Amino acid sequence: MEVSPVAPESTTALRRLLATREASVLGALAVTVIAASFWVDGFASGRNTGFLVLDIAAIAIIALPMTLIIITGEIDLSVASILGLTSAVMGQLWVMGLPLETIVPLCVVLGVVLGAVNGLLVTVAGLPSLAVTIGTMALYRGLAYVVLGDRAVADFPFSWTGGATARLGETQIPWIALLIIVLALAFGVVLHATPVGRALYAIGNNDEAARFSGISVQRTKLGLFVTSGAVSAAAGVFWTLQYASARADNAAGLELSVVAAVLLGGVSIFGGSGALAGVVGGVLLLGTIRNALQLADVSSDTLSIVTGLLLVVSVVVPNVAARLRQRRRTTAPPPGRAVTPSPNTRTKQEVI
Repeated sequence: MEVSPVAPESTTALRRLLATREASVLGALAVTVIAASFWVDGFASGRNTGFLVLDIAAIAIIALPMTLIIITGEIDLSVASILGLTSAVMGQLWVMGLPLETIVPLCVVLGVVLGAVNGLLVTVAGLPSLAVTIGTMALYRGLAYVVLGDRAVADFPFSWTGGATARLGETQIPWIALLIIVLALAFGVVLHATPVGRALYAIGNNDEAARFSGISVQRTKLGLFVTSGAVSAAAGVFWTLQYASARADNAAGLELSVVAAVLLGGVSIFGGSGALAGVVGGVLLLGTIRNALQLADVSSDTLSIVTGLLLVVSVVVPNVAARLRQRRRTTAPPPGRAVTPSPNTRTKQEVI
């Protein structure tokens, strides 16, 4: 019985798939999980899996719109401050006697407004998103302290706080994992299977060319910043209920973890490339590493160092690899053309 050979096209496609950044991230995630399961006590338990999901929930939720923003060549560094301001407003409104059924939608509307401020400054005023969101990062965090000060509001009803960390059935998996999966699928469909997603890549590669092709660049970017603000506010509501504490300093520094996860997942900081599957892998990889180090009693300062290193590596390594590929293309002879020796070049036999 003869075995039919694998088609060269299939082999080439498989090699290309394995060489993608997404495959590298998922491979690194698998290695990290296996290593941590063997060497870190308690890592592979179902209880710890639930804690890991809760720990990365806010990062995963905010990373979804952040992926779309970075693909367009922009960035939003105010997401953690929007989360903190939302938490402070939520606590203050609760102290004032409003029910949570009213507070939660008001907080999401607040996120829409804060995201719209970022978007209008970038699209209408024409300011760079890096400068704008660094400024609003400080502004929104300062407003959070104005609203709540150094106080902590922690008397939320258990029906809400317990529900935020509730598990699915008899498992140890929190229900928020199901929501993250649904949101990831929705964002993935928008990015990879709709004209909106193609427009985002076009804007990231060349926004002028995208504008001439009929894409509303300003409206698209404004919509992304509004979405980012709304999602960050929703994450702020979940964060407050998860930890049963509304504070102005909630999630301080979380924006670095979000950006690190997105870039680690293969999204180019310059825009125009990346896939949502890689971002999901980047979130899981970052969360797994941090969780394993926490179980190993590593200090929070070291965790910050690890996050910073991953952020630097996720930016430096792709650029170095791209430069090496470019250099290889420029030095290699054209395909099908033999390299003829120079008339002045003598072979080894001639020398002998």
